Amino acid sequence: MIPEFPVYLFDVDGTLVDSAADICGALHTVLANTPHNNVEDSYLRKFIGFHLYDLFQDLSPDISQEEMDQLLAEYRAVYPRRNHDCTQLYPGIKDVLASLGGRKSTATTKGTPTTRIVLEKFGLLPYFDHVQGTDGFPHKPEPDVIFASLKVFGARPEDCLLIGDASTDMQAGRAAGVKTCAVRWGYGNQQEMARWEPDYWIDDPRELLKQ
Repeated sequence: MIPEFPVYLFDVDGTLVDSAADICGALHTVLANTPHNNVEDSYLRKFIGFHLYDLFQDLSPDISQEEMDQLLAEYRAVYPRRNHDCTQLYPGIKDVLASLGGRKSTATTKGTPTTRIVLEKFGLLPYFDHVQGTDGFPHKPEPDVIFASLKVFGARPEDCLLIGDASTDMQAGRAAGVKTCAVRWGYGNQQEMARWEPDYWIDDPRELLKQ
């Protein structure tokens, strides 16, 4: 049983929406003119929730910062043009957000403007009191995106539950001092998540309402 929290922070990709097809599709476009033009989606999915620099460095350990910045710029141009047409809500998400008490925000590696577009497209924006992406500060597993929402809400870490599907979420939550909830329907490696000893595990978003 998960107790009620004053504040809920949600990861987006792999937690609220299944966006792998659009993310991987955009990455295939970006990598098409590189030696890595035939990587499998199963490989790319492992990096959802991480910064794309991690992917680029894994593909090319000797890649320069300039080359990574160029690939990232191309991705940021390509990804929005897909209009999230292959992205889908996970079952039960909208009903849970509508019924869940407390204040809600996001804690995602996406930028805030892109996050708002995704939430609006899938009818989730009205259920959020704040939208927080990673805007010019360190990305998860650093805790900055969590602290940004807590500051907006004037909330204490112990008042917050972070819900996510990746080890970066669990690590960031631990660093921030918030409670963490690991979801099993996303893209994350569950063994890696378990290393950070999540406070809760759920198989279905509706478990957040079973208090």
